[in-house]
Amino acid sequence: QVQLVESGGGLVQAGGSLRLACAASGSILSIVAMGWYRQAPGKQRELVAIVTSVGLTHYPDSVKGRFTISRDNAKNTVYLQMDSLKPEDTGVYYCNVGGPGMGSWGQGTQVIVSS
Repeated sequence: QVQLVESGGGLVQAGGSLRLACAASGSILSIVAMGWYRQAPGKQRELVAIVTSVGLTHYPDSVKGRFTISRDNAKNTVYLQMDSLKPEDTGVYYCNVGGPGMGSWGQGTQVIVSS
C-alpha cells in the first residue's frame, strides 16, 4: 500500500497563502483520483479538492476559486495551493485516494489561519 506524507502547513494570516504537498512512497499513476481533506476541531472530516489522473478537478463551494489541486505523477506528489485563506480554513489537512480504494489516514499537516 502506498504511504502518504503531508507537509507544508503552518500559521498564516487571513488572506495569506500556503502550498501543501503530499508525497507518496510509490507510484500514484494507477490511482484515478487523489484528494485533499481537512478536519476542523470538533467537526467531521470533509473533502476539499479532488484531481483525477486525466486532470479533472472538483472543489466544494467553500474553497472554489481559492484552492488549486494538482498532481505530479513523475514526482509521486499531490499539491494543494491555498490562496486567500480564511479563518474557517483552519484544520488538519490530509491527502488520500479521492474515492474507492482510500487508504488509512496519516498524521496530516496543520493549517491555522488567524484573523
